[in-house]
Amino acid sequence: GNQKATHSEDPQGKKSQHAEEAIFYMNCRAAYLTVLKSSLENIKSKEQLSLVLQQAGRNPSQKTMNKYWTSQTTSLNFDDFCAILKEEKPATKNELLEAFGKMDTDKDGYILHDELCKILTTRGDKMTWEEVSSITKQADFNCNGKLDYNKFCELYLSTSEQCCRAARARLDTDPRLRQQHFGNQTADFSEGITLPGSKPSPRASRRTDHKLAKGDSRAPSRPSSAQSSKASTSTTVTVAASSSRSTRLIIEPDTMKEWQWAQSKGCFYLEENGEIISHKYRLHLPQRSAVCVTIKPLNIPQAGGKSCPWLSVDTALFILKESETQENLQLVSFTELQNEEMFGWRGELGAGLYWLLPFTTGCRLRKAKTQIPGEAKLLWRDEDGELALTKEFRAALLDIFETIDLDGNGLLSLEEYNFFELRTSGEKCDQEAWAVCKENFEMKKNELTRQGFLDLNLMEANDRDGDPWDLWVTLLSLGYNKALEMTEACPFVIATCAERCKPRIKAVSLEAGGSQLSRAVCRSVLNKGEAKVLHGSENIFIYTYRSGSRVTSVIENKSENKVIIHVNNEQSKNCLNNRGLRVFAVEVAPKSMMVSQHVMALNEQEEWIYSCVHSLV
Repeated sequence: GNQKATHSEDPQGKKSQHAEEAIFYMNCRAAYLTVLKSSLENIKSKEQLSLVLQQAGRNPSQKTMNKYWTSQTTSLNFDDFCAILKEEKPATKNELLEAFGKMDTDKDGYILHDELCKILTTRGDKMTWEEVSSITKQADFNCNGKLDYNKFCELYLSTSEQCCRAARARLDTDPRLRQQHFGNQTADFSEGITLPGSKPSPRASRRTDHKLAKGDSRAPSRPSSAQSSKASTSTTVTVAASSSRSTRLIIEPDTMKEWQWAQSKGCFYLEENGEIISHKYRLHLPQRSAVCVTIKPLNIPQAGGKSCPWLSVDTALFILKESETQENLQLVSFTELQNEEMFGWRGELGAGLYWLLPFTTGCRLRKAKTQIPGEAKLLWRDEDGELALTKEFRAALLDIFETIDLDGNGLLSLEEYNFFELRTSGEKCDQEAWAVCKENFEMKKNELTRQGFLDLNLMEANDRDGDPWDLWVTLLSLGYNKALEMTEACPFVIATCAERCKPRIKAVSLEAGGSQLSRAVCRSVLNKGEAKVLHGSENIFIYTYRSGSRVTSVIENKSENKVIIHVNNEQSKNCLNNRGLRVFAVEVAPKSMMVSQHVMALNEQEEWIYSCVHSLV
């Protein structure tokens, strides 16, 4: 009987043990991914280890840090981190009270402010006066300068718990993080900003990978909202309802009707890793002239009178002057004036070559979180068993044609078609292959017609005997979901008019903005924005600029050391940002600048308030 009881209890005990281990590793992973991009990335510094441990609710002493990060340590992986957490248990309230009790000479539950400061700066892990000051600011000292350390312990524990909950909540709500692996399993994760160059196509491995996993990988590291900073500064911008779309860009037909125009279409595409790519353009001006440059989302009439889902996406153009080396383009200006969905710039440009770099913040063009219950039908068979395009798929293809017909002449040149091919298959169509297309599909003036484009896609379906797989790869790479809605792309049209000459615009690539665009965005904010020094740190500056419907903040680090900046937007109202998080942290390299965030109104019909605190961790 006793043996039976023992055997019956063992499975339950093992089940409970497995559950506890699962919760432990999930919490480890949540804390790890708050600071690092994946559980496959290693901890590379003692400071990073300290930050990750804090996210797990630990408060490591210098002695503890030296125990796990010695002079021989170069990195620690996720498994090492889990082992450390098993060894270092979080402090309990009794342990904290016991430690404070040793300082409480009167045994009345209070410690004098001056006595606490003296102990923290002279004993154990000696702290600086600045560090002590940042802690005592959070503490509740009474009018006699005494600290109720029982309440302080409760605050400490609740902050620690909040830290763990925030990390776990982010893990639970971010599908990309939930899908990541433990240990050293192989996976592909994007790192930083991609420099200009050829981009692997989403369709390049279509024969082998049929998963097309979707996930938002834009989310950066996110520490809790617990304040642990040495220095901070706050910025508030209040924007009235709908004021962001007020008419400020005035294009007067009477004064510009004699001006000469050039325009081109293009598109922003959202990559699997959350990166945004788009067409890039070169503008040629034969002589100095007054110029107007505009960009706006392309409005393609939809069936049933529906509005295009991408019309709310913000757009901008950065104008850069070409120099002898493309690596050092000079920022001229950007489209900061706005009229409804159109953004523009008016000024005078000298003769020469310029680059036009389209830009969107990513606030509204982002990975869709809504699940599509079914899958739209792309093909059907007629009475004779012949394949045909469904009405819905045909309409989507015609919209795609409208988007990739960059010059808007109703035909696809080989150059225009190759942008489509590079995006969807990663390959180019050469002159010989184009000649074969000409033999099989309708063309005019050596350019593919709409009907020819439809027939080409039907042929691809026939080649696969009706299997729509390749067609779906094409659609998904162009920003469509399984309901045939374009939710992860934004077609746009740019236009340039000049008073004294004929401008020429040419799309030259389809790629991420890279370092040139990143530098241009930062420089525009530094030139136009309001600068604030991070209080207590004379080498770190926060620049904030409101341009049209967005607010952009840039961090400039003039020091010789890298810094980690904690960004807290919890007091903002009716806002969304490009990072998708209200609280996060960014690492800024020495002698560099980077975009902290872009922020827009969640609902433009209501007032919105941007209220942000940047703090040095």
